[in-house]
Amino acid sequence: MPSNHLNRRNFIATGLAGVMLTALPAFAQTEASAKALVVSVVDEINRVIASGKSEKAMIRDFEKIFVQYADVPIMARYVLGADGRSASPSQIKQFTKAFQGYISNKYGRRFREFIGGQVTVRNARKIKAGYEVRTSVKLQGSSPFEVTFLVSDKSGRDKFFNMFIEGVNMLLTERTEIGAMLDARGGDLNRLIKDMKQNRVS
Repeated sequence: MPSNHLNRRNFIATGLAGVMLTALPAFAQTEASAKALVVSVVDEINRVIASGKSEKAMIRDFEKIFVQYADVPIMARYVLGADGRSASPSQIKQFTKAFQGYISNKYGRRFREFIGGQVTVRNARKIKAGYEVRTSVKLQGSSPFEVTFLVSDKSGRDKFFNMFIEGVNMLLTERTEIGAMLDARGGDLNRLIKDMKQNRVS
């Protein structure tokens, strides 16, 4: 398979992860509820993709999905890592809101490429951190590949806290990228927040 095709597939898969990423580990209540959550999120994403809306409207819908199914405050703290421990409550609140929009914009623009694809929920199993739910993703013009979701109920109900795209840890990837963005701004969190809000981050 040509390398540019592989790169496209990986980027689209990362887009799927960006919408579904959520919180830190805890314990999902049951295997059935963890699996049901994945089914619900997949259905929501497919509904937006098939809606025929403009890109801007689709991104707004993806952000709503992210807020509904993600423990955004916990995830935002995780991706900040050590820098989050020195941030003020006001900075954490502003970063959380900025991160929410950043994820939606970063990945939502790519979701039209999912049109005609299919995500199938396969099985779930108990793990130390909660439940692992495996799915198979089939995009047009590529062979199926595995996406694994990790689910917990630390927030009081089942939430995704991580995903693995063919073995790639997406939550850790976001933490690394956010850290690099902050380093590029001399550790100035306020500057990063401003740039994220204005969609001027890279």
